[in-house]
Amino acid sequence: MSSLDPIRLEIFRSLFTAVAEEMGATLMRSASSPNIKERRDYSCAIFTGAGDLVAQGEHMPVHLGSMPLSVRAALETVNFREGDIVILNDPYRGGTHLPDITMIAPVFMGGTPGPAFFVANRAHHADVGGMSAGSMPLATEIYQEGQIIPPLKWVDAGTPNRALEAFLLNNVRTPEERREDLAAQTASLKVGTQRIRDLVARYGIDTIRSFMTQVMDYSEQLMRRELEAMPDGTYTARDQLDDDGVSERPVDIRCGITIDGNAVTVDFTGSAPQVRGSLNAVYAITYSATVYCFRALASVRIPVNAGCFRPLQVTAPEGTAVNARAPAAVAGGNVETSQRIVDVVFKALSEALPDRVPAASQGTMNNLAVGGVDEEGQPFGYYETIAGGMGARPGKPGISGIHTHMTNTMNTPVEALEITYPMRIVEYRLRENSGGAGAYAGGDGILRAMQFLTEAEVTVLSERRRFAPYGLRGGQPGQPGRNILETEGKTQKMPAKFSLHCRAGDILRIETPGGGGYGEPGTGDPLS
Repeated sequence: MSSLDPIRLEIFRSLFTAVAEEMGATLMRSASSPNIKERRDYSCAIFTGAGDLVAQGEHMPVHLGSMPLSVRAALETVNFREGDIVILNDPYRGGTHLPDITMIAPVFMGGTPGPAFFVANRAHHADVGGMSAGSMPLATEIYQEGQIIPPLKWVDAGTPNRALEAFLLNNVRTPEERREDLAAQTASLKVGTQRIRDLVARYGIDTIRSFMTQVMDYSEQLMRRELEAMPDGTYTARDQLDDDGVSERPVDIRCGITIDGNAVTVDFTGSAPQVRGSLNAVYAITYSATVYCFRALASVRIPVNAGCFRPLQVTAPEGTAVNARAPAAVAGGNVETSQRIVDVVFKALSEALPDRVPAASQGTMNNLAVGGVDEEGQPFGYYETIAGGMGARPGKPGISGIHTHMTNTMNTPVEALEITYPMRIVEYRLRENSGGAGAYAGGDGILRAMQFLTEAEVTVLSERRRFAPYGLRGGQPGQPGRNILETEGKTQKMPAKFSLHCRAGDILRIETPGGGGYGEPGTGDPLS
């Protein structure tokens, strides 16, 4: 690495990342649904012709290590031609859960026998069919969660696959919104393709390929340096999910982390067998969450690409809740189990890095899916995740009302929600004193109360209603969350996961968990 030109390396790293970021901006501005346009629930990336991740925008951490697996699945299945776009969402082929639809386009350059590069994006669609609106049901098999799309050609040599489009749109509740969001993904890929061609035209394909390799090698070197600075040893931890949405039995997540020089193995042996409900994670999710943890704890900024993955080995026994076999339901595994995987990995690493690892954040995405027919007789579907408290850190309190760890989405503005859907936000504020006490207090959660103006089908997938986010070094746990339904003047406490039919006028209150505290209360300076 010493023979490289660090200035040019940084220039090209920034150029590659800028392509992914511009793809994301195109997707966000072109989309129709608030879930993509406002919450920004998407990711964009560029790859080598062999399918190695070169750069990914700072979008969704849960997509960090899983998008390369989807590209690999497409490469193994499809014979790419110029002008193609491949679509897929199968969680057992590198996907996360069915609402996350991935599109991949090859970038051909003159003189190359096959694709020289690839561009890809992934966006969460508010409905992809299935047994309940929002495609986040309390399912017991994946077939209930929506349409499963294997790698198929959405565009074949420049010609849109109208038959596939008609099939997909005829099996969703909001076909026009889906059509527009899928078109936005297509537009994003066209921008990415053109920007890569612009780079090749300016610098030459050999230079571009060389710096792609160098950027990946650089990320690997940075990650190995970080691991070398960590104390060798094996560190273990255990945490639990409240339940799987079908039974009340907690779901164990266990891991053992072995740091050996400049490499690490993370082993999830001992985690619970896969469950009947949808809290199963596929391997891509477990891998993404683990990579995220090590990158988040790094003392320097490590570029996101295939290089930073190389020193990390993740073992997750097949048939467990962290590497489920088909046809297990997985909608909640992507959003909830991913968060608990982060909690357990951080908990184990807190033994090795006591002055760097934070207390547990809220540990849930508080998923809310709503669907029905509005006052004008038009179908609607809405999905959001709700922020909560961040865990306190060594030397700093946690942040209140923020999305943490595997979700990096934005708040859905009240104005955007109310103008688009037959719903009204009647209360939206921080949940005061819900963060755990400590030398540094955990961040507070949020109270978000929504009134339905028409009849609606509502599903909530949430966690940390039973087992509170843990504190560290004597810090207290954050307050667990609560889900409360107000209907016909009566108040009812709801479970962590439920699906029900709400009447016009009903109010759903979601109180999200606070983050855990750090350090013994009264022993630190809370303003430092």
